[in-house]
Amino acid sequence: MRQTSSVLYIAVDALIPLRGASLQGLDEFAARLDHEAVPAVWLTSRSRLQFDDARRKHGHTHPFIAEDGCAVYLPEDYFHLRPASGASRTNKAATLRLGRFTCIPVAEVLPAAAEALQTLSRDTGVPVVTLRSLSPRELVQNTGLPLREAELARQRDFDDIFFFAGASDEEVEKFLKEGRNRNLQFRTHGVLWSVAVGASVQRSIRELAKLYDRALRYHAHTIGIATPDSAPGLFPFCERTILLTDRKSATASLDQPDTSQARRLPLHAPDLWERLLAVIAGKG
Repeated sequence: MRQTSSVLYIAVDALIPLRGASLQGLDEFAARLDHEAVPAVWLTSRSRLQFDDARRKHGHTHPFIAEDGCAVYLPEDYFHLRPASGASRTNKAATLRLGRFTCIPVAEVLPAAAEALQTLSRDTGVPVVTLRSLSPRELVQNTGLPLREAELARQRDFDDIFFFAGASDEEVEKFLKEGRNRNLQFRTHGVLWSVAVGASVQRSIRELAKLYDRALRYHAHTIGIATPDSAPGLFPFCERTILLTDRKSATASLDQPDTSQARRLPLHAPDLWERLLAVIAGKG
């Protein structure tokens, strides 16, 4: 691995939306980072299968953290790790082989989250519907995605995607409170929710930082880059932070404690990527 002073952790869901074009210039920015030997770890709420096309399209060749901190996925031979012998999806292991990637599981693999969700629904009396249970037509209707993309959206390795079936706000709050008491992690995705057992962006970053430091034989600083919606889940675990703001979020983000010390850059500025590279290099 080439020498670098920093490793970037970039929350990319807002930069690479499910529908519509990616933020202009992202490809060139990724290429510049590769040229300058700056690793860029991407973070997403999407699954491995759902995210793979976006990685290929934008030429991303570094690790990524998927399903909101459920796991770290390493491209083949990136750190020359190998899946533990005898590991399976039903036994917790240091590494697993999932598709083309060596995976470091942080959360418990499915069906743990699915079983915990159904138990919680039964115990609280709050009805939920999982994407896995829907017909293709219902899946398209509830996700707003074309069928192929909707099928990928429900094929998860760790968390389970669901929505509440006619529950009141009070029932939803009761459900979430009891789930958190059971050490379940919930994330919102519009009208959809995800649930995981043991997901942690902090631990995902810690596991990767150890691997980078071992490969480099020194500590590379962690730099978090995110828009205001993703920053609270990333910035507390990074040594330096860069907040990408638009007009609506620039003022509101000032009140968020996790972003108060972040360097701010306007998301849609014509020279965003040049300014971002300068800040990463410590020149801006």
